[in-house]
Amino acid sequence: MDNLAGAYEERLPAVPAWLNKGDNAWQMTAATLVGLQSMPGLVILYASIVKKKWAVNSAFMALYAFAAVLICWVLLCYRLAFGDELLPFWGEAPCPSPKIYFCSDHNDIAGGLGLGEDEHQGVDGVCASLADFLLYCGRLQPMGRWVFVPLGVIDYSGGYVIHLASGISGFTAAYWVGPRLKTDRERYVPNNILLMLAGAGLLWMGWSGFNGGAPYAANITSSIAVLNTNISAATSLLVWTSLDVFYFGKPSVIGAVQGMITGLACITPGAGVVQSWAAIIYGLLSGSIPWYAMMILHKKSTLLQKVDDTLAVFYTHAVAGILGGLLTGLLAEPTLCRMILPVTNTKGAFYGGGILFVKQLVAALFIIGWNFTSTTLILLIIRLLIPLRMPEEQLMIGDDAVHGGSLCPLG
Repeated sequence: MDNLAGAYEERLPAVPAWLNKGDNAWQMTAATLVGLQSMPGLVILYASIVKKKWAVNSAFMALYAFAAVLICWVLLCYRLAFGDELLPFWGEAPCPSPKIYFCSDHNDIAGGLGLGEDEHQGVDGVCASLADFLLYCGRLQPMGRWVFVPLGVIDYSGGYVIHLASGISGFTAAYWVGPRLKTDRERYVPNNILLMLAGAGLLWMGWSGFNGGAPYAANITSSIAVLNTNISAATSLLVWTSLDVFYFGKPSVIGAVQGMITGLACITPGAGVVQSWAAIIYGLLSGSIPWYAMMILHKKSTLLQKVDDTLAVFYTHAVAGILGGLLTGLLAEPTLCRMILPVTNTKGAFYGGGILFVKQLVAALFIIGWNFTSTTLILLIIRLLIPLRMPEEQLMIGDDAVHGGSLCPLG
């Protein structure tokens, strides 16, 4: 066996000196974990959390969004974000580029969140894939390159470019597409709570790869990120559930899942640059502030009630994402920042680096404006080609009208 192994290794190309096999193995593992968040995690979660008549369509949107973003990343977007500078907002983009790194999986999730959660049923598979391609090229690349690297803004694993961006884009898309039918909005319960929990579980466990893979290495930073991710998610889930019990008199399974997601989204901007005690603070605030915005503020705001955010993505991703980014501006620990960040002397306001909080705030405002504007323009262009909504009679039917099939056909 030793001779066979030696003969096999002799035929392999030389391993570059800079390639660490352990780091590479962790990157492949982390990428797989993130892939499992979408396939099948988000597919299951989306299909089970909506009404039965939209289960197939919601799952299918998550499926083709995953495929569309993957190809978009391979052909163009990696080099747009990380290539040599071509324009102030874009890098050079030779096409096709074979360089898929772990960030591609992060942005697969962004496409799934932005398209699969918030888009209503008027845009079919082909046109939604086109929309996803345009959204991805037009929105995320300038934020990944132009905002964060030169200015020293901390977005450790995509709390801004994924969660805040997708939350704002989804909210904007929901405004332009319009609300669901009144009958669908009045009673909107999951069609399968157990499958919803299964999808949520895959999402939570996969997030260890989401945040743990961001340093591109199996090191101290990735270990801290994994630990902080789970601490924040668990704390947020318990806080959200406690608030449900206190305010409504009983716990909610959907609420627990929403609290889990807000905790995960909130810690993402700072998972590897804050201490574990700070992750508890992230969880406490991500379980309470988005809860207040969703349960209390929503009922008092005419705008929030007008926009039909089907799965409350604005609260669980946009609110949680900006909250996490601002907390990172306060709590980023200097030693941990030095381990991973290219900008020297970066530290949170609580450690004497008040300028970081200002940078985090400015970056968040830029992302909100960029995503609102670009999403609006893209949807207006698509509206010239096809309607953004299905006819009312088809909306009454659901999946049968879209795909000719339903979740559990009988007969």
